[in-house]
Amino acid sequence: MYTGIVRAIGTVVRSDVTDSGRRIVIDPGGFDYEPGAGDSVGCSGCCLTLVERTDEGWVFDAMHETLSKTTLGDWVVGTRVNLERPLRMGDGLDGHQVQGHVDGVGEVIGIDESDGWRIRIGVPEGLRSSMVPKGSVTIDGVSLTLAGVAEDGSWIECAIIPETLKRTTISERKKGDRVNLEGDVMVKAIVATMARMGVVH
Repeated sequence: MYTGIVRAIGTVVRSDVTDSGRRIVIDPGGFDYEPGAGDSVGCSGCCLTLVERTDEGWVFDAMHETLSKTTLGDWVVGTRVNLERPLRMGDGLDGHQVQGHVDGVGEVIGIDESDGWRIRIGVPEGLRSSMVPKGSVTIDGVSLTLAGVAEDGSWIECAIIPETLKRTTISERKKGDRVNLEGDVMVKAIVATMARMGVVH
Protein backbone atom coordinates (compact mmCIF):
# COMPACT_ATOMS: atom_id res chain seq x y z
CA MET A 1 0.00 0.00 0.00
CA TYR A 2 1.18 3.51 -0.85
CA THR A 3 -0.07 7.07 -0.46
CA GLY A 4 0.84 8.58 -3.82
CA ILE A 5 3.26 11.03 -2.18
CA VAL A 6 6.47 10.83 -4.21
CA ARG A 7 9.63 10.83 -2.10
CA ALA A 8 12.31 10.95 -4.80
CA ILE A 9 12.92 10.80 -8.54
CA GLY A 10 15.08 7.98 -9.85
CA THR A 11 16.59 7.43 -13.30
CA VAL A 12 16.51 4.30 -15.44
CA VAL A 13 20.09 3.19 -16.14
CA ARG A 14 19.23 -0.13 -17.81
CA SER A 15 16.15 -1.70 -19.39
CA ASP A 16 16.88 -5.11 -20.88
CA VAL A 17 14.47 -7.50 -22.59
CA THR A 18 14.27 -10.91 -20.90
CA ASP A 19 12.32 -14.11 -21.63
CA SER A 20 9.76 -13.18 -18.98
CA GLY A 21 9.56 -9.44 -19.74
CA ARG A 22 12.16 -6.84 -18.80
CA ARG A 23 14.88 -6.32 -16.21
CA ILE A 24 14.99 -2.67 -15.21
CA VAL A 25 17.72 -0.99 -13.18
CA ILE A 26 16.94 2.35 -11.52
CA ASP A 27 19.42 4.73 -9.92
CA PRO A 28 17.39 5.96 -6.89
CA GLY A 29 19.30 9.23 -6.68
CA GLY A 30 19.06 10.71 -3.20
CA PHE A 31 16.22 8.48 -1.99
CA ASP A 32 16.81 7.74 1.71
CA TYR A 33 14.90 4.42 1.58
CA GLU A 34 17.09 1.30 1.71
CA PRO A 35 14.98 -1.68 0.63
CA GLY A 36 16.25 -5.24 0.68
CA ALA A 37 15.67 -8.02 -1.83
CA GLY A 38 11.97 -8.88 -1.88
CA ASP A 39 10.84 -5.44 -0.67
CA SER A 40 8.38 -3.35 -2.66
CA VAL A 41 9.02 0.03 -4.24
CA GLY A 42 6.48 2.26 -5.98
CA CYS A 43 7.95 3.18 -9.38
CA SER A 44 5.83 5.77 -11.22
CA GLY A 45 2.73 4.16 -9.76
CA CYS A 46 3.71 0.54 -10.30
CA CYS A 47 4.52 -1.64 -7.29
CA LEU A 48 7.71 -3.52 -8.14
CA THR A 49 9.66 -6.07 -6.12
CA LEU A 50 13.34 -5.37 -5.62
CA VAL A 51 15.55 -8.18 -6.94
CA GLU A 52 18.82 -6.76 -5.64
CA ARG A 53 20.74 -3.56 -5.00
CA THR A 54 23.95 -3.15 -6.97
CA ASP A 55 26.48 -0.39 -7.54
CA GLU A 56 24.53 0.40 -10.71
CA GLY A 57 21.19 0.82 -8.94
CA TRP A 58 18.05 -1.00 -7.83
CA VAL A 59 17.17 -4.03 -9.96
CA PHE A 60 13.56 -5.00 -10.77
CA ASP A 61 11.91 -7.58 -13.02
CA ALA A 62 8.73 -6.65 -14.90
CA MET A 63 6.62 -9.49 -16.28
CA HIS A 64 4.75 -9.35 -19.60
CA GLU A 65 1.47 -8.73 -17.73
CA THR A 66 2.96 -5.64 -16.07
CA LEU A 67 4.37 -4.38 -19.36
CA SER A 68 0.98 -4.76 -21.05
CA LYS A 69 -0.82 -2.62 -18.46
CA THR A 70 1.79 0.07 -17.70
CA THR A 71 4.30 2.37 -19.36
CA LEU A 72 7.27 0.31 -18.13
CA GLY A 73 7.88 -1.05 -21.62
CA ASP A 74 8.45 2.53 -22.78
CA TRP A 75 11.21 3.18 -20.24
CA VAL A 76 14.65 3.67 -21.70
CA VAL A 77 17.98 4.74 -20.27
CA GLY A 78 17.47 8.23 -18.88
CA THR A 79 13.74 7.90 -18.15
CA ARG A 80 12.96 9.62 -14.84
CA VAL A 81 10.78 7.66 -12.42
CA ASN A 82 8.73 8.76 -9.40
CA LEU A 83 9.71 6.67 -6.36
CA GLU A 84 7.83 5.90 -3.14
CA ARG A 85 8.44 3.41 -0.37
CA PRO A 86 5.44 1.37 0.85
CA LEU A 87 3.27 2.65 3.67
CA ARG A 88 4.22 1.40 7.13
CA MET A 89 2.03 0.96 10.21
CA GLY A 90 1.80 4.31 11.97
CA ASP A 91 2.61 6.39 8.88
CA GLY A 92 0.33 9.30 8.03
CA LEU A 93 -1.87 8.94 4.95
CA ASP A 94 -0.90 12.20 3.25
CA GLY A 95 -2.35 11.35 -0.14
CA HIS A 96 -4.91 8.55 -0.59
CA GLN A 97 -4.85 4.75 -0.45
CA VAL A 98 -2.84 3.58 -3.45
CA GLN A 99 -2.24 -0.09 -4.23
CA GLY A 100 0.48 0.34 -6.83
CA HIS A 101 -1.60 -1.84 -9.16
CA VAL A 102 -1.83 0.22 -12.33
CA ASP A 103 -5.26 -0.08 -13.95
CA GLY A 104 -4.15 1.08 -17.37
CA VAL A 105 -2.40 3.71 -19.43
CA GLY A 106 -3.81 7.13 -20.28
CA GLU A 107 -2.56 9.71 -22.75
CA VAL A 108 -1.87 13.37 -22.10
CA ILE A 109 -4.21 15.28 -24.42
CA GLY A 110 -3.64 18.78 -23.12
CA ILE A 111 -1.70 20.99 -20.73
CA ASP A 112 -2.98 24.44 -19.75
CA GLU A 113 -0.60 26.84 -18.03
CA SER A 114 -2.79 29.95 -18.42
CA ASP A 115 -4.30 29.67 -14.94
CA GLY A 116 -1.97 27.64 -12.75
CA TRP A 117 -0.94 24.28 -14.28
CA ARG A 118 -3.58 21.80 -15.39
CA ILE A 119 -3.17 18.49 -17.17
CA ARG A 120 -5.87 16.69 -19.16
CA ILE A 121 -5.57 12.97 -19.77
CA GLY A 122 -7.54 10.67 -22.01
CA VAL A 123 -8.87 7.68 -20.06
CA PRO A 124 -9.28 4.14 -21.46
CA GLU A 125 -12.89 2.98 -21.45
CA GLY A 126 -12.40 0.32 -18.78
CA LEU A 127 -11.17 2.88 -16.23
CA ARG A 128 -13.82 5.55 -16.68
CA SER A 129 -16.27 4.29 -14.06
CA SER A 130 -13.75 4.92 -11.26
CA MET A 131 -13.16 8.57 -12.20
CA VAL A 132 -15.46 10.84 -10.20
CA PRO A 133 -15.29 14.66 -9.77
CA LYS A 134 -13.27 15.66 -6.68
CA GLY A 135 -12.26 12.03 -6.24
CA SER A 136 -8.70 10.74 -6.22
CA VAL A 137 -6.53 9.35 -8.99
CA THR A 138 -2.91 8.30 -9.21
CA ILE A 139 -0.99 9.53 -12.25
CA ASP A 140 2.50 8.04 -12.58
CA GLY A 141 2.42 7.35 -8.85
CA VAL A 142 1.31 10.87 -7.87
CA SER A 143 -1.83 11.24 -5.74
CA LEU A 144 -4.04 13.90 -7.35
CA THR A 145 -7.57 15.24 -7.05
CA LEU A 146 -9.83 15.14 -10.08
CA ALA A 147 -10.63 18.77 -10.89
CA GLY A 148 -12.67 17.82 -13.93
CA VAL A 149 -14.15 14.71 -15.52
CA ALA A 150 -15.80 14.49 -18.95
CA GLU A 151 -19.51 13.54 -18.85
CA ASP A 152 -18.69 10.32 -20.68
CA GLY A 153 -15.53 9.81 -18.61
CA SER A 154 -13.31 9.98 -21.69
CA TRP A 155 -10.93 12.46 -20.05
CA ILE A 156 -9.92 13.72 -16.63
CA GLU A 157 -8.26 16.95 -15.59
CA CYS A 158 -6.09 17.71 -12.57
CA ALA A 159 -4.75 21.02 -11.26
CA ILE A 160 -1.14 20.66 -10.14
CA ILE A 161 0.35 22.81 -7.38
CA PRO A 162 3.93 24.14 -7.73
CA GLU A 163 5.26 21.84 -4.98
CA THR A 164 4.05 18.76 -6.87
CA LEU A 165 5.55 20.07 -10.10
CA LYS A 166 8.88 20.51 -8.32
CA ARG A 167 8.99 17.10 -6.65
CA THR A 168 7.63 14.80 -9.38
CA THR A 169 7.93 14.09 -13.09
CA ILE A 170 4.46 15.52 -13.81
CA SER A 171 6.05 18.81 -14.90
CA GLU A 172 7.92 16.91 -17.65
CA ARG A 173 4.79 15.53 -19.26
CA LYS A 174 3.74 16.83 -22.67
CA LYS A 175 0.90 16.21 -25.09
CA GLY A 176 0.97 12.65 -26.41
CA ASP A 177 2.85 11.18 -23.43
CA ARG A 178 1.56 7.95 -21.90
CA VAL A 179 1.01 7.82 -18.15
CA ASN A 180 0.17 5.12 -15.60
CA LEU A 181 -3.30 5.48 -14.09
CA GLU A 182 -4.76 3.92 -10.95
CA GLY A 183 -8.31 4.72 -9.90
CA ASP A 184 -9.39 5.19 -6.29
CA VAL A 185 -9.61 1.71 -4.75
CA MET A 186 -12.73 2.60 -2.73
CA VAL A 187 -14.57 3.89 -5.80
CA LYS A 188 -13.56 0.78 -7.74
CA ALA A 189 -14.89 -1.46 -4.95
CA ILE A 190 -18.22 0.39 -4.87
CA VAL A 191 -18.61 0.27 -8.65
CA ALA A 192 -17.76 -3.45 -8.77
CA THR A 193 -20.25 -4.24 -5.98
CA MET A 194 -23.01 -2.25 -7.67
CA ALA A 195 -22.26 -4.00 -10.97
CA ARG A 196 -22.63 -7.40 -9.31
CA MET A 197 -25.96 -6.23 -7.89
CA GLY A 198 -27.05 -5.17 -11.38
CA VAL A 199 -27.30 -1.49 -10.40
CA VAL A 200 -24.68 -0.35 -12.93
CA HIS A 201 -23.27 -1.92 -16.07
